[in-house]
Amino acid sequence: MRVLKTVQSYFPFQDRGGPVFKVRSLARGLARRGHQVTVLTADLGFHRDNGFEMKIEPSAWGWRSEQDGVEAIYLSSAGHYRALTLNPRVIGFCRASLARFDVVHIYGLYDLLGPAVSHYCRQLGIPYVIEPMGMYRPIVRALPLKRLYHRMLGGRLVGGAKFLIATSERERAELQEGGIPVSRIVVRRNGIDLPEALPEEGAFRRLSNVSPDAKLILFLGRLVSKKSPDLLIEAFSDWRKSSPHGKDGVLVLAGPEEGDGFVNRLQKLCGQLGLEESVRFVGPLYDDAKWQAYRDADVFVLPSQNENFGNTAAESAACGTPVIVTDRCGIAAFVGDAGLVVPHDRRELALALGRLLDDSVAYRRCQEGCTQMARSLSWDDPLGEMENLYADCVAAGSEMRSAG
Repeated sequence: MRVLKTVQSYFPFQDRGGPVFKVRSLARGLARRGHQVTVLTADLGFHRDNGFEMKIEPSAWGWRSEQDGVEAIYLSSAGHYRALTLNPRVIGFCRASLARFDVVHIYGLYDLLGPAVSHYCRQLGIPYVIEPMGMYRPIVRALPLKRLYHRMLGGRLVGGAKFLIATSERERAELQEGGIPVSRIVVRRNGIDLPEALPEEGAFRRLSNVSPDAKLILFLGRLVSKKSPDLLIEAFSDWRKSSPHGKDGVLVLAGPEEGDGFVNRLQKLCGQLGLEESVRFVGPLYDDAKWQAYRDADVFVLPSQNENFGNTAAESAACGTPVIVTDRCGIAAFVGDAGLVVPHDRRELALALGRLLDDSVAYRRCQEGCTQMARSLSWDDPLGEMENLYADCVAAGSEMRSAG
């Protein structure tokens, strides 16, 4: 099959978070299975000298690259607002190239690429699916703009999709509550990619000047309000006061911020709680640095108030590091014995830190459960499900065109 994947941000722009890695994993996996895969995305920085270690070449639409059998088209950006970009050349691309694809997979909402591509898909009779990636229900910020998007663009975009893909039962329920018929919802979990070999223990602690004996709690992800790093800071403060290990405990917050001053507010919170020396803001961690942090942490925490999946928790478990996630994360159903699932609550989160970090028996049990969690989240099954779903879309599209 000839598959087009449309997404606002794609590799190498890793600072845009999990979707970058998810889309790349699915694209590469499908290419390995013999499909022709193209990713249509936005140029988020090739016009600057950012030292990206990948080969790109100019194209009629902006830039082009090919890696691991996947073609990527980076549309030139004429402007941007926060994470949203304006890419007028998407129209020329669709008119010139869209007809060569059998099926289109649109990731995310609240951008302008999906509505433009879906418009031409409907004109040409090309089936498409949408993977909202937790964005279908407007939450947290810019709510009036998100509701306006649904009224102006989202209705036609969603209405014309053959299927909507949820990555967890939690997201499936959200889609149903939003009025999507159950017959149009497909649940397909995410998977995780692992490095060929895990890094040596102690490297991250040495670089970050964290004692080998200190209890290290790790948060790794975008520093945005919906992921609740502020709640984790407050729970960490409470745990320190009640734990025999709390005095030397260290909380590491690793990840990019989105430029709205949220990190400054987190730092002020640390000052108010007397945690200036105990909470480390280390910026984004990628590739080896990310895996080193997972390996050296005692526990990984994903305290999100809404998370359609949460791959970082699975990556941590793959390194043998137990996890704590809230019950508002899609990955909660896969944690099993690898950690704890708690309500989105300061007290419950602090108690969970104590249950793992202050109880060596419970901690070892969770460490032993990490292997099973990681093993259950390979990409093999999701890739097979995508092949079958695309094939169903193509078959249905052919029948409609024949009937017409």
